[in-house]
Amino acid sequence: MAGPTTAQRGERQARGSSAARPPLGGPSGGRRLRLPGRGVLILALVLTVLLTAGGIWTLYGSSWLRVERVEASGPRVLTSDEVLEAAAVPVGAPLISVDTDEIEERVRRKLPRVDTVEAVRSWPHTIALEVTERKPVLLVKKGADFVEVDDESVRFATVPRAPAGVPLLELASGDSPSLRRFGADRLLREAVRVTGDLPRSVAGDVRTVQVGSYDSITLGLHGDRTVVWGSAEQGRAKARALEALMKAAPEAGHFNVSAPTAPAVSGS
Repeated sequence: MAGPTTAQRGERQARGSSAARPPLGGPSGGRRLRLPGRGVLILALVLTVLLTAGGIWTLYGSSWLRVERVEASGPRVLTSDEVLEAAAVPVGAPLISVDTDEIEERVRRKLPRVDTVEAVRSWPHTIALEVTERKPVLLVKKGADFVEVDDESVRFATVPRAPAGVPLLELASGDSPSLRRFGADRLLREAVRVTGDLPRSVAGDVRTVQVGSYDSITLGLHGDRTVVWGSAEQGRAKARALEALMKAAPEAGHFNVSAPTAPAVSGS
């Protein structure tokens, strides 16, 4: 019996290939994946626009999220009212639109006593101002008043009475060669450096910082005691030497740590 012809074999292979090939629609019976219709896309777009517009209106147009209260925390010498007045926060404005950087800049510009200030939105109705004031480490006499100087040598306030526990700067006279060479600002910075290096046990006892020249700084302590500090260099080593001298000779009246490796003490 004759086998299948070439044409018959080709027809069988074609039928077999068609049977093995899965339907285009997959196992679900040939159904095709349908993309969302044009109407559905338009509806989604409209909803997106409405939600966006609603959010913008809520933030900027509604009365729900507007500034109703401004608070200040942190001031010690300044009053909260002084901080709030300097901040000039626009009460009633949308909270989202308030420029906090501008508020901070205004407070620092109007109140030099303020070292740092942070304006924070506190939803839904409050601007909170967190203030840190400068602390005086030295006083400079100015007529009958006192100028406060902080640890960055910034003159930030003039007060009629000297704050307790802050030493008075006694600067070299105007005809001093050191003053002419370095200038008052440089000598002030050197005095501030010394106050920053003082041991804590001594810092609160200092009444005056006398600057005769760049390398001649003397501290006046309570009880008419003095400390010859020299220049502001090697401040930490001088502080350690002074602590050791005061422990070894607590009744002494004069200490010299200008050469911290060879400190000296005298008087009793």
